[in-house]
Amino acid sequence: DVDLFDPLFFGISPREARVIDPQQRLVLELAWEALEDAGIAPGSLAGSDTGVFVGASWSDYSALAHQAAPHLEIGPHVATGMHDSIIANRVSYALGLQGPSMAVDTACSSSLVAVHLACQSLWSGESDLALAGGVTLNLFGPHYLAMNEIGALSPDGRCKAFDARADGMVRGEGAALVVVTPLRVALERGLPVYCLIRGSAVNNDGLSNGLTAPNPSAQEALLRSAYQRADLSPWLV
Repeated sequence: DVDLFDPLFFGISPREARVIDPQQRLVLELAWEALEDAGIAPGSLAGSDTGVFVGASWSDYSALAHQAAPHLEIGPHVATGMHDSIIANRVSYALGLQGPSMAVDTACSSSLVAVHLACQSLWSGESDLALAGGVTLNLFGPHYLAMNEIGALSPDGRCKAFDARADGMVRGEGAALVVVTPLRVALERGLPVYCLIRGSAVNNDGLSNGLTAPNPSAQEALLRSAYQRADLSPWLV
């Protein structure tokens, strides 16, 4: 129900809320829920070096707004309401967080790269706590057509990952955020620990047989790098 939102809870006027990308609204709600789930009062983080890293690679709401431009009232909240960077920045603003705050767009890997950047920020001491995850909403039909034209979508609407019959992807939608903090801090504060991130890595395919085609050698190198940084043998995974 992306049209449902309680703006006053976050100190946002109903007038401004009407032109805020639903992706911003979802991430605001999830940030609050994630912190509550971790046993952290959201209001207690004001002024802290808490980072926000959110993967977001589509701007369907903005595309819809441009399509309706002749009938759209351009008010003072349109620019911030539809800019992808504000997806993360609005969380930092609402909660008074002063750590790094960024929206990350690396297409399909956006959410994972956001988590990677959150970990890097924690390991470097830049942040002492981080919110990381991603959001995407499918609101603009022509984006489906564009993906279909490059042969990215599965003809039968089914994903077949790691299968010889794989013939494309299926666009999904949703949002998720996790609270990431050093294990030592989590144990000291009695925070719930759902998993341990031992290491992560990011690279690019470089030159392959097409701009969107995978490069198996580069992806193998990425996996080896991640295992090495985590000090783990692939045989243990």
